[in-house]
Amino acid sequence: MSQEHQQTIETVADLIHGANSVVVFTGAGISTESGIPDFRSAGGLWERYDPEEFTYQKFMSSENSRKLMWQLAKEFAPVLENAEPNPAHQAVVRLEEMNKLVCIITQNVDYLHQKAGNSESKVVELHGTMRYIRCLSCGQRYTAQEIQAVLEDGVEIPECHHCAGILKHEAIAFGEAMPAQAMLKAEHASKNCDVFIVIGSSLVVYPAASMPVVAKRSGASLIIVNREPTDLDSFADYIIRGSAGEAMDAILKSVEQRMDRA
Repeated sequence: MSQEHQQTIETVADLIHGANSVVVFTGAGISTESGIPDFRSAGGLWERYDPEEFTYQKFMSSENSRKLMWQLAKEFAPVLENAEPNPAHQAVVRLEEMNKLVCIITQNVDYLHQKAGNSESKVVELHGTMRYIRCLSCGQRYTAQEIQAVLEDGVEIPECHHCAGILKHEAIAFGEAMPAQAMLKAEHASKNCDVFIVIGSSLVVYPAASMPVVAKRSGASLIIVNREPTDLDSFADYIIRGSAGEAMDAILKSVEQRMDRA
């Protein structure tokens, strides 16, 4: 670790130690270290599937689109089921245990923040979740495991057991409206925090990626932890390149040392 990198870690730890309210914003990069691939990266699912086939409009109007969606879901389900939280997720749990964390705004649909131990009430899932499936007609809710069993039995397009309606994951599809309550909660937290930490997001998907801008313009210190440059790097106060797990673990250890000395 370079001296400059270590100094940034220490400076960020100082900011967190002195803060009353910290918001964490996470993208796919925090979960790649748990074995969940980034759809957009080399070797990702969008190299084998055309994302244009997965718009909300096509899902609703085309049986073939629904068939493709469930084919992808069947393939992806074991990856999600077997994924375990990594040190970056655990570091965010430690932030909550310090009573510093206001909320986690996540673009991820993998439920790993809750699996790590963060409170359900602290996690704002801007893009929904793959953990549940809902009937678009009657509203009946199923777990992913229930529907995965149906897919494994050879059903290509599962239907609601109650009304035979169209089933869809609670993850937001391309072209689908963002969840209004989640957006309001995320924006309120962003406007009122002292420190805003981006972990593992390329910050290219809007409106989610507007949250760091809202936080910075409202007076928060903006920290970006990511392997690659982002479109908002010039807007950030501090940038940490590299592994999310290593960086966040190092930051939290430094914060804990300060708290022990206090």
